[in-house]
Amino acid sequence: MSKFGGSLFGVSLLLTVLLGAATAAAEYYNYGNALDKTFMFFEAQRSGKLPAAQRVKWRSNSGLKDGLAQGVSLEGGYYDAGDHVKFGLPMAFAVTMLSWAAVDNRKELTGLNQMQQTLWSIRWGTDYFIKAHPQPNVLWGQVGDGQSDHYCWERAEDMTTSRTAYKLDQYHPGSDLAGETAAALAAASLAFKPYNSSYSAILLSHAKELFSFADKYRGLYTDSIPNAKAFYMSSGYSDELLWAAAWLHRATGDEYYLKYAVNNAGYLGGTGWGMKEFSWDNKYAGVQVLLSKVLLEGKGGAYTSTLKQYQMKADYFSCACIKKNGGYNIQTTPGGLMYVREWNNLQYASAAAFLLAIYSDYLSAANAKLNCPDGSVPPQALLDFSRSQADYILGKNRQGMSYLVGYGPKYPIRVHHRGASIPSIFVQRSSVNCAQGFDAWYKRAQADPSVIYGALVGGPDQNDYYSDDRSNYEQSEPTLSGTAPLVGLFAKLSGKTGSYGGGYSKPYQTPKPPASYYKAPTPTTYTPKQSGAPIEFLHSITANWMAWNTRYYRHKVIIKNNSQKPISGLKLKIEDLTGPIWGLNPTWQKNIYELPQWLKTMKPGQAYDFVYVQGGPQAKVSVLSYY
Repeated sequence: MSKFGGSLFGVSLLLTVLLGAATAAAEYYNYGNALDKTFMFFEAQRSGKLPAAQRVKWRSNSGLKDGLAQGVSLEGGYYDAGDHVKFGLPMAFAVTMLSWAAVDNRKELTGLNQMQQTLWSIRWGTDYFIKAHPQPNVLWGQVGDGQSDHYCWERAEDMTTSRTAYKLDQYHPGSDLAGETAAALAAASLAFKPYNSSYSAILLSHAKELFSFADKYRGLYTDSIPNAKAFYMSSGYSDELLWAAAWLHRATGDEYYLKYAVNNAGYLGGTGWGMKEFSWDNKYAGVQVLLSKVLLEGKGGAYTSTLKQYQMKADYFSCACIKKNGGYNIQTTPGGLMYVREWNNLQYASAAAFLLAIYSDYLSAANAKLNCPDGSVPPQALLDFSRSQADYILGKNRQGMSYLVGYGPKYPIRVHHRGASIPSIFVQRSSVNCAQGFDAWYKRAQADPSVIYGALVGGPDQNDYYSDDRSNYEQSEPTLSGTAPLVGLFAKLSGKTGSYGGGYSKPYQTPKPPASYYKAPTPTTYTPKQSGAPIEFLHSITANWMAWNTRYYRHKVIIKNNSQKPISGLKLKIEDLTGPIWGLNPTWQKNIYELPQWLKTMKPGQAYDFVYVQGGPQAKVSVLSYY
């Protein structure tokens, strides 16, 4: 994360069928489709040699020599955000969040056919952590120089900046980073245990060693790796020690780790700090929720008294989020978004929403209620908060914008991301150097050449305002730590609703509506009478279903070049679009769409189709320009 054409003519498309009130509500609740897109972001952030099954085709191999100058192979892992540094602390937190989802949302992820994708996302991180931990008291915590990296704007495949690797050891400790990595590996061992027990055991072995290292040799990682201070400055390591111990207890069942969390509860702040934030830097609320599970399951034993204190702080965080904490509540925007900081605020909203969804499950399983200063509330209130944040992210906000890139009809198209903002290496094979990237691509007003699907941008300000500007990195840059909690959040919400595209969507395909709502469609085809028109539209309704008392329609539009000449640069104007659209790329102009990058020219007689879903009357499609 950084700190610092042609003629206009109308070929309109009208279908005189009354279809009810227009609404985009179904898209707000299309958690299954949103979930699949989040995995695409992690693929886009991959460093190293990419697998054959890579779905993000505009990326290629990069960082293949990471660590070699220091005599260690550090190929792999994830780039942090819109840059190409591999920062260990936020990467480890992201893997912990992915793993927690795989463990506690296994049923939902399996039902959505997304468990394998979740495990792949986790393993891309854990394989790297294993390489980064070659000895019990050694952890390579960062690859790349944040300063030089941020002075360049180039693709990962063209990197010319320093790839220096930085390590922790007994003389250069980093209890926060080592502790978080231990937590990630312990949580990942639980995720893999039902599917690959030998790999799970390897992860657990590394987690135990890293926890011992973090606890025995204490210190802030940013004191040992000063290069990270300007980007991911740690506020302390006490929470990570408790966090690692809590995850190791859950992964092993070993009382030693629970006793550690209890005996150090006061000294390390676990029962002292009541938080209104959960993030890559502050894990206290996560520790408190995780240890509350032990108590709620009746497994507290001799530690019950201290575990009740942990739960009081878990309740404090939860009550603050739902604004029933006796006035000590979180701040929200006028539109209802949790607001913590100006910089990349959505990462705090996504993490809190995921954590409260988890705690809601723990309370429900124990048939318990949340006790707040303003009254006792059922667990559903926590899930309602989680859903409100998810819906805001997906477009239910004052700007009508989805902050998950590639989701919905309106989303950020000028993302602060080097790889997405420069044409793919497969499109522009010549290298783009450091300064050239700034001059030619960073400063351009047009949309990104590549859509970085599933990226959660930093989001709007405290007044719900978002500026879709690549240089506005506080709002437009996506991060691993912000996007990772969405996996568990969307999985949980998909399992809780029967709405369109929820638990029934197939990975990265047009979602299929629930069978209970499906009604056999009456195909209707409309062919405009366009005597001699070079471009023809063929429109059909291919499916319809009921959801939330509204009927939704799947519209398929075929674009055909009827002329005798190739047509290039085709731009379409689509008005009255209230739902999601697939197959076209939005431009920086409102309601203006263009064909995908790979289809720059339509040959004579060639056809191409796109799809959109909405309730109410169909959208109006017309040609804006071409040449």
